[in-house]
Amino acid sequence: MRKDLLNYNLLKKERKLSLIIVFILFFTLSISSLASNSTNERYIASFNILRLGASEKDMVQTAKLLQSFDLVGLVEVINKEGIEELVDELNRQSPNTWDYHISSFGVGSSKYKEYFGYVYKKNKVKFIKSEGFYKDGKSSFLREPYGATFKINNFDFTLVLVHTIYGNNESQRKAENFKMVDVYDYFQDKNKKENDIFIAGDFNLYALDESFRPMYKHKDKITYAIDPAIKTTIGSKGRANSYDNFFFSQKYTTEFTGSSGALDFSEKDPQLMRKIISDHIPVFIVVETSKDDD
Repeated sequence: MRKDLLNYNLLKKERKLSLIIVFILFFTLSISSLASNSTNERYIASFNILRLGASEKDMVQTAKLLQSFDLVGLVEVINKEGIEELVDELNRQSPNTWDYHISSFGVGSSKYKEYFGYVYKKNKVKFIKSEGFYKDGKSSFLREPYGATFKINNFDFTLVLVHTIYGNNESQRKAENFKMVDVYDYFQDKNKKENDIFIAGDFNLYALDESFRPMYKHKDKITYAIDPAIKTTIGSKGRANSYDNFFFSQKYTTEFTGSSGALDFSEKDPQLMRKIISDHIPVFIVVETSKDDD
């Protein structure tokens, strides 16, 4: 395992985030390799898992990849059977008990729809409730973002999953990401008692794109957690684009430790890994769960 400590300027401002810990790991990753020095620190991930339930996939290796996380938000879930097969394999490999939550229906076009899903260690993470789709699935998004609320120790939060349209051109992607600030407000206002909102997933643009500026200007001081220099998609020759990220409020979510990263499984054979697991790598954040500031 290699750790690269990166300091970077956020949106050309002088303020710097805490050190970003980038984990470049392979299938030999063990649970202990991501273990924290603090028993109250937990790992929350987001992963575009590439057509789970409909594509050829090595479920054994996919489960190995996710074992060290406590909660994983999944994008591109095609059916319930796919996520159930993944959870079955996670439970076969793990001393922990894994469970899942999946959106009540798929969203997308008339020809192709995706579900949003979550897999989590049931003995460490408590599923509280579904927050449903953005505007109840009735908006101009191709795939309306979906939220669910969880609790880890004393820290409760809503994890909103996003898969922005790729479309025929970049302007379509920009148009959806421009409205991400509205997504944040929708889920922030939905539960007056819950202020900790994470928006995570595949945004098909990197975090410094101009389309995110409305969100960065929000009064809640929203920012990204994954360094835009980290490439999170897998091309035929290696990692390619920085499309996957987490967004959160610096005003409210002080439980974020400042540590985040990406788990790369593609280095030895990118083409094979794209085929048997995914064309994206998981991204993750580390949160401190001993107290909740809501």
